[in-house]
Amino acid sequence: MIFGMSLQTFTYLHVVLSLVGIGAGFMVVIGMIYRRRLIALTPLFLITTTLTSLTGFLFPLKGMTPATATGILSMIVLTLAVLARRRVQTSDVWRGTYVVSTVLALFFNFFVLIVQSFEKIPSLHALAPTQTEMPIKIAQLAALVLFGVLGTLAFRKFHLAE
Repeated sequence: MIFGMSLQTFTYLHVVLSLVGIGAGFMVVIGMIYRRRLIALTPLFLITTTLTSLTGFLFPLKGMTPATATGILSMIVLTLAVLARRRVQTSDVWRGTYVVSTVLALFFNFFVLIVQSFEKIPSLHALAPTQTEMPIKIAQLAALVLFGVLGTLAFRKFHLAE
């Protein structure tokens, strides 16, 4: 039991938070590319992604794992994103910090989605049962390229005062 919920119910909550964060995050990053501040979606992304990372730490731990390390990195970049978001209009350095940390937080959440999908979805698990096979590596590389492109575009285009 976690917060009075069964492990299964808590897992569903964690997954819903993650999926909402990923959806909102993609819209926020696309908004950056089109030089739009999405006033409602940005806090939704930051809150749900933070809650995703925090709830991830509440699952039964088996020592330091890649998921734990990703959660720690996610919390660091989310903290930077929140701090930079408050200062984004005052400095180009904070704008860059905001964009990079937001894209990284979204990437970490999406990366975990890939790993968990290959672990939990039977048809994907059959393609990469040990998670070292080519299909998961291709998915991870495609995500890295996608986020590299999105991050570069957002970094170059997101300027509020032009």
